Amino acid sequence: MALSNNVIGAINFVAVLLSIPIIGAGIWLNSQPDNSCVKILQWPVIILGILILVVALAGFVGAFWRIPWLLVTYLVAMLVLIVLLACLVVFVYMVTIRGSGHLEPNRAYLEYRLDDFSGWLQRRVRRPYKWDRIKSCLSSTSMCAELNQSFRMAQDFFNAHIGPLQSGCCKPPTQCGYTFVNPTYWISPINTAADMDCLNWSNDQTQLCFNCDSCKAGLLANLRKEWRRANVILLVTLIALIGVYLLGCCAFRNAKTEDLFRRYKQGYT
Repeated sequence: MALSNNVIGAINFVAVLLSIPIIGAGIWLNSQPDNSCVKILQWPVIILGILILVVALAGFVGAFWRIPWLLVTYLVAMLVLIVLLACLVVFVYMVTIRGSGHLEPNRAYLEYRLDDFSGWLQRRVRRPYKWDRIKSCLSSTSMCAELNQSFRMAQDFFNAHIGPLQSGCCKPPTQCGYTFVNPTYWISPINTAADMDCLNWSNDQTQLCFNCDSCKAGLLANLRKEWRRANVILLVTLIALIGVYLLGCCAFRNAKTEDLFRRYKQGYT
């Protein structure tokens, strides 16, 4: 049984290592300015990674110190955590399946519309009390000021591949027909009735289009891109964890079989 316990311990050590990418994915999300403003996905990912780390360590201790009840607890708890991780992977995939940008004539950057995203994501930004907090956080960043430092000429700006947040929050929507002065200052056309965002645009550098639906859509587009990247890490880790868990179950069963066989031999002799 000692050999089987060593195998179980080694398998649990691999499970400990597999918790690191999950925690790392959560920390990476939290380091992104938009995710740090929204605070939706990163903490569930970090907490789940820490729980997997703790449970794997418990299994590691139970194997090397031969504590059967701790190994059983590990098997049950790890199964629950694997199911939770699988649910999280599926959930992230489902809420990010929609939300592509749209090309506008003579523009290299994309425009984003709020209705293109999943209803669950839309509800995270449509409620005024939530958006006011997010807007205050986003407007405190330097993302719009960076555009003024990078682009002086209109054509250079129109040919730029700027990110979803900058496209949605730092300039008016292209369909509004505003005239470029610099990336964050535009001359209003006579008719601004094309969209409510056209009326919500402000040349006040603290306001810009942070009250626009296009800004909310740009935020969701950025979240979608980052969440999908993190979800790839979670999916790969999930598959590896399932493999490790199945190996652990087989090793535990073999250990129990060896123990029963040893007791039988002792009783027989």
